[in-house]
Amino acid sequence: MAKKVNSNSITIFSWNVNGIRAIQNKGFMDWFKNHGGDIICLQETKAQPEQINDSVKNLNGFTSHWFSAEKKGYSSVAVYTRIEPLKIIKGFDNPYFDNEGRVILTEYDKFVLANVYFPNGGRGPERVSYKLDFYDELFFYLEKNYRERKGIIITGDFNTAHKEIDLAEPEKNRTHSGFLPEEREWIDKIINLGYVDVFRKFNTKPDQYTYWDQVTRKRERNLGWRIDYFMVSKDIADKVKSAKHYPEVMGSDHCPISIEIDL
Repeated sequence: MAKKVNSNSITIFSWNVNGIRAIQNKGFMDWFKNHGGDIICLQETKAQPEQINDSVKNLNGFTSHWFSAEKKGYSSVAVYTRIEPLKIIKGFDNPYFDNEGRVILTEYDKFVLANVYFPNGGRGPERVSYKLDFYDELFFYLEKNYRERKGIIITGDFNTAHKEIDLAEPEKNRTHSGFLPEEREWIDKIINLGYVDVFRKFNTKPDQYTYWDQVTRKRERNLGWRIDYFMVSKDIADKVKSAKHYPEVMGSDHCPISIEIDL
């Protein structure tokens, strides 16, 4: 049974799982039973709902909502929630973006939560352009529909490291998507719009990463990127009590992140 939001704090997790069907056999089910969160946002689930077993869809009193790419085994996002949403929105009603299954919005009494898998620009200039267009579309949608009504939380894999502190090898990656000037400038733009990268409110240390390349086994040496974020509108940012990474949690090339917030 979903619960109603009250004045108590809630915990929201976000995790790029790099394939829900793969990770369910790599400890995901045990992690889910023990995380203690109220809302769980997953990115890159790489599955259509009909490809997912009911034992994965229906977990521990959570309801789950899935938005999948038209292309099977690609992109896609999901939200598990113990809190009853007022409204669930899948995509922007724009096929140019929605056919890749990249965003679910869950609207609650006091806030709206956007669970987003931002495009990767690594396949060439046209994908960098698509990625920046997607940023524009998302934040235009949020500003237009929610800014004056309730708090906004955006979480997910942004596929961009903001500053040099946010990746282990900045000099090697200045010309690579994920650390291009135009991508980093978009993070600046988001912050200038009035959103707070809340992890950096609590932790300003280097070597705080959320993604590591598996092929080169960089996780073992902690040579990673911080590309998974919670961006929270300023009007509720001070209500965030903690923001954490969980690099010890394995199973994906990303690790989970979380916030605890009073609402």
